[in-house]
Amino acid sequence: MARDPKYDILFEPIEIGPKTLRNRFYQVPHCIGAGTDRPGFQAAHRSLKCEGGWGAVNTEYISIHPESDDCHRVSARIWDEGDVRNLRAMTEAVHKHGSLCGVELWYGGAHAPGMETRQTARGPSQLASEFETMTYCKEMDLDDIQMVQQFYVDAAKRSRDAGFDIIYVYGSHSYLPLQFLSPYYNKRTDAYGGSFENRARFWIETLDKVKAAVGDECAIATRFAVDTLYGDAGVEVEREGLKFVELADPYLDLWDVNVGDIAEWGEDAGPSRFYKTGHQLDWQKYVTQTSTKPVLGVGRFTDPEVMAGVIRSGQLDIIGAARPSIADPYLPNKIDEGRPEDIRTCIGCNVCISRWEIGGPPMICTQNATAGEEYRRGWHPEKFQKAGSDDSFLVVGAGPAGAEASRVLLERGYTVHLVDKAEKVGGYVNDVATLPGLAEWSYHRDYREFQLEKLMKKSKQSQLALGAKPLTADDILEYGADKVIIATGAHWNTNGLNALTKEPVVGIDADLPYILTPEQVFEGKKEIGKRVMILNADPYYMAPSLAEKMAKAGHEVTIASGVSVGGYMEFTLEHPNLHRMMHEQKIEIIGDVWASEVQEGRIELYSLYGEGSVREYRGPGNLPRNENTTHKWHEFDTLIVVTGRTSNVGLYNELKARKDEWAANDIKGVYVIGDAWAPKLIADATFDGHRIAREIEEENPQYPLPYKREVHVWGQAYIPGSNHEIEYKV
Repeated sequence: MARDPKYDILFEPIEIGPKTLRNRFYQVPHCIGAGTDRPGFQAAHRSLKCEGGWGAVNTEYISIHPESDDCHRVSARIWDEGDVRNLRAMTEAVHKHGSLCGVELWYGGAHAPGMETRQTARGPSQLASEFETMTYCKEMDLDDIQMVQQFYVDAAKRSRDAGFDIIYVYGSHSYLPLQFLSPYYNKRTDAYGGSFENRARFWIETLDKVKAAVGDECAIATRFAVDTLYGDAGVEVEREGLKFVELADPYLDLWDVNVGDIAEWGEDAGPSRFYKTGHQLDWQKYVTQTSTKPVLGVGRFTDPEVMAGVIRSGQLDIIGAARPSIADPYLPNKIDEGRPEDIRTCIGCNVCISRWEIGGPPMICTQNATAGEEYRRGWHPEKFQKAGSDDSFLVVGAGPAGAEASRVLLERGYTVHLVDKAEKVGGYVNDVATLPGLAEWSYHRDYREFQLEKLMKKSKQSQLALGAKPLTADDILEYGADKVIIATGAHWNTNGLNALTKEPVVGIDADLPYILTPEQVFEGKKEIGKRVMILNADPYYMAPSLAEKMAKAGHEVTIASGVSVGGYMEFTLEHPNLHRMMHEQKIEIIGDVWASEVQEGRIELYSLYGEGSVREYRGPGNLPRNENTTHKWHEFDTLIVVTGRTSNVGLYNELKARKDEWAANDIKGVYVIGDAWAPKLIADATFDGHRIAREIEEENPQYPLPYKREVHVWGQAYIPGSNHEIEYKV
């Protein structure tokens, strides 16, 4: 099908300095954990998006000098010719598809901890970072300023030599140029501090020098936080933000505009829990009204109607995207081909960001299991190897793992029967998406539901059986499928079993009327009293989300937690606003405690650190610390236990115990995936389903194949050769 003409504006080319962007789809700089040391990963991930229609892609932030070192996080580097060589793999792969390739030059100032290089960064004033731990910079003198500006120029020249078309002087997220511009960081009294013109001087001079060095060959861009959201203490859009746009406009070919700082950069990469599509437009639109150059910005844009409207209305000239390009590298092509319904819509969970924040590659995606696996596993998100046999499959469970396994098997041409007792595809995502702020997580279910229905129609022997009675081991043995995949999920513990004590809690039994698991809350069959206590040992979204749900329903809510409430959400950038929400909803948190016993209407809590700080050997059978005397009873009407999860593995275990009956029933293999294997993130459960469907012909597909690693072999010269080509298994 041809694209709808109302989307034509998205495919119009646009000039950016000496370069032409072939359409309005632009993957902004974003981190994936590839850096410079994994050139295959970098090249494959970025170039695949160009194959999928993105007019330009960028690296993540790239360190211009060893002083700018963000380890433990993975940035790229452009320090020397070796880095140029590795990054050229990306530019060459991108250019094969007719797209532009950009590089984001980064100097972190106080926000560069230097843990790997052991070097000290320089900045406008010697103030500690509010983002890093115990990190100070050296206050720059005039010689330092000229030296660091030369770092940018040298890095720009290397970037040009590596084949990059667009060169950023990166100034948003509170990095060095913005540290000079913002009075929040800049306390200088010389020509680079004080007045707006003085504070803007470093950035303007750097742009001027970079443009003079490479501007004839490359487009010069800057990423600018047009409002740092600090009010007078920082940069405000209608005051110094637009003044800087006017001042810097002659030196630039492209503006990449966002809001926020680094300590809470979720205000830019807004999680869907708090921010909807286009949440930055109220700030970004001022820049297009002021600048004479093209302006782009992000806003988790996935709907072509919205994207076309944003450009038509003049709020942006180019649609910037990071997370939507990860969730669906083929988003532009699907619009161009008249099938926007096939887009894998980003759910805004920020799990992709979490893996980078933690410091470990690869980046992952809840929606797209192939993200990060393009080079090392050879996975293409839209292309699949044809079925290697005529085996038929029974998949039990249509949650994230089971639905994804079925989808990929169907894409490969296999016959699949997907069976679930629920009335709808999605598994526990159906419940999670009813929690406050998490409605967009339902896109995970919606994509698989739509694809399964479409693929089932093509595969006449395949079947989606929802609302079915639970299958027994006998049912499965007699079913007639060649291979069976068990994806029966997991459940929240009903007895208080937890990670802290590895034991149940005395008195917790979810059969009692005053105790509920999260599943029982969703079922809505038990009455919930006025005073709700949530006992929590889970570091992600469930406890705070249930607390919000209860508080908004008029309950008085207390969370008693043995782990940081929403601790993992520091990595997904939800943590600051999550705690603001709990403050607004008057949710009380009792932290660093656990429960020793529960009785009707009350729970005994104790401090996790109440046993004394000094230990001594006291002989066998005696604890080495003083007795914990902090036990105290707290009253409640209803107790919700979010203490841990356990796999629903009974069906798989019974089938495995009856393995000697498989051959007689023509069953070649029985496998377990997702939460039924072990409770995990939705992204990892989805990956399990995708992986087993890709590798189902292997000798034992229960266990993953080894993947391609980008390593130096000790004692051997490292010379890239033909084995570094990107090879998709299709």
